[in-house]
Amino acid sequence: MFQLPFPVRDANAGSGNKGLGDLPEWDLTDLYASETAPELKRDLDWLEEACASFAADYEGKLASLDDKGMLDCVLRNERISTIAGRIMSFAGLRYYQLTTDAGRAKFMSDMQEKITNFTTPLVFFTLELNRLEDGHLEKLFAANDDLARYAPVFERIRAMKPYQLSDELEKFLHDLGVVGDAWEKLFDETIAGLEFFVDGEPLNIEGTLNLLTDTDREKRELAARELADVFSENIKTFARVHNTQAKEKEVIDRWRGMPTAQTARHLSNHVEPEVVEALRTAVVNAYPKLSHRYYELKRKWLGLDKMQVWDRNAPLPLEDPRTVGWDEAEKTVMEAYTAFDPRMGEIAEPFFNKGWIDAAVKPGKAPGAFAHPTVTEVHPYVMLNYLGKPRDVMTLAHELGHGVHQVLAAGQGEMLSQTPLTLAETASVFGEMLTFRKMLEKAETKAQRKVLLAGKVEDMINTVVRQIAFYDFECKLHAARRGGELTPEDINALWMSVQGESLGSAFEFMEGYETFWCYIPHFIHSPFYVYAYAFGDGLVNALYSVYAEGTPGFQDKYFEMLKAGGSKHHKELLAPFGLDASDPKFWDKGLDMISGFIDELEAMED
Repeated sequence: MFQLPFPVRDANAGSGNKGLGDLPEWDLTDLYASETAPELKRDLDWLEEACASFAADYEGKLASLDDKGMLDCVLRNERISTIAGRIMSFAGLRYYQLTTDAGRAKFMSDMQEKITNFTTPLVFFTLELNRLEDGHLEKLFAANDDLARYAPVFERIRAMKPYQLSDELEKFLHDLGVVGDAWEKLFDETIAGLEFFVDGEPLNIEGTLNLLTDTDREKRELAARELADVFSENIKTFARVHNTQAKEKEVIDRWRGMPTAQTARHLSNHVEPEVVEALRTAVVNAYPKLSHRYYELKRKWLGLDKMQVWDRNAPLPLEDPRTVGWDEAEKTVMEAYTAFDPRMGEIAEPFFNKGWIDAAVKPGKAPGAFAHPTVTEVHPYVMLNYLGKPRDVMTLAHELGHGVHQVLAAGQGEMLSQTPLTLAETASVFGEMLTFRKMLEKAETKAQRKVLLAGKVEDMINTVVRQIAFYDFECKLHAARRGGELTPEDINALWMSVQGESLGSAFEFMEGYETFWCYIPHFIHSPFYVYAYAFGDGLVNALYSVYAEGTPGFQDKYFEMLKAGGSKHHKELLAPFGLDASDPKFWDKGLDMISGFIDELEAMED
């Protein structure tokens, strides 16, 4: 219920902030002033009592509640979620600012354990709800509009009904959750503590990954080989974490009777398995016209017979290597957002001037980037590792899109604001597209346009092709783990089985690349999360094509979609735009946009 934030972008960030300007830092006082703040103790004390009294008042009695009684019950449960979420947001964000600090790690663990203990008595709530007859709930909804507003929450809870265990087992699993969290923390701390040496310079993982985008090919190769060496040295730890997490999931899925390892993710995303399979099939079938075709172009631009893995994100020879300062990045994104609709700019502005963004690269800081919504009575926080590359500007646009979405959805309240992962990427990818189009408008030369188009295609391939390849790897990993313990070599082989297929014949793979599954946080923190990126990109490409056609009232419809949060199914949200994700042709529409950009790049070769 109270998941910690984690890096959600497969971003290339690094170390060093010279020449970037005054980079903002988080001000977490809107949550709590410090870990010893009296307000924090007050909330912990309140939470302990509120959970106990909730259980005393309602356990075994849900079936006897009338509509007003059920609404009061739901509102009390929602308030508990808000306070618990506030505490864990504060603990988690402090931890991710400095994951190597033992005090912050202990504080986060202590808070997680307290909240797990406090909320264990609440496990009955969803279990009892799922024992109620559908007709009983329908009568309550019909009698009370305020309660009926929460129908989507009940629907999502009741989707788990076929997979529900006994009350005693559900409480046991709830308590056991802190053990799984400990394995996640082991992964985070191991990754954050890795040290790499390139040309004698000590770097963290962000700094080393960042070198894979360096203009110097020799430096890129040194970085790639150093990553492989360090991953290989630590591979037993990473294999143990993956084996344990996959086995824990297999045990829980088996006891629940879930038909596949992916079922739980599809349920939480409120998306049908056949829709995900249609997306996956469409992307895999499009590999030749997308990644294979683009990387063949890039191979020629780089003047290579074969590309190596350290060339995948290499800058183009004609690319301007200049650094984009923070002020310029802010101006670029804000102009794009405001040009789409002034309301979007107004929502985004406080992120820059109120301490809602933490942008600098710092030792021990979590890698990648994310936007965390915290709770609806506060505001989101955005984490970046900003290095001034054009892609970092796009990452800012992406995470700020999440932030805008989270601000707009907050009006739904704690239980209805949370958007399924598949739809959570909508505003972020749309924000990226707006920023890209604004930058493309300003391109003064053919070379500038080519670099921007190529960069966007690479980002889209990373978001669609690479993430579906990740999804296929996870599917294979979890299926294989059901047959027994996996050696590091077993996992390496599964990783390589999807790489050639997705990237194409332009590539050769160096020895050691088989270990690069090690550093992807999604596999550990949120199994099968990754297809949400491809879902979001495809959805936004289709959505943007409707906008580009000049559809009347698009902005108002778009804001209404974001304000809905998790209160509507993707079918309902897309219907006003004439779109339907269950139609296989829907995904082709989005993939055709990427293919069209590659067409334009090929035409520039003539």
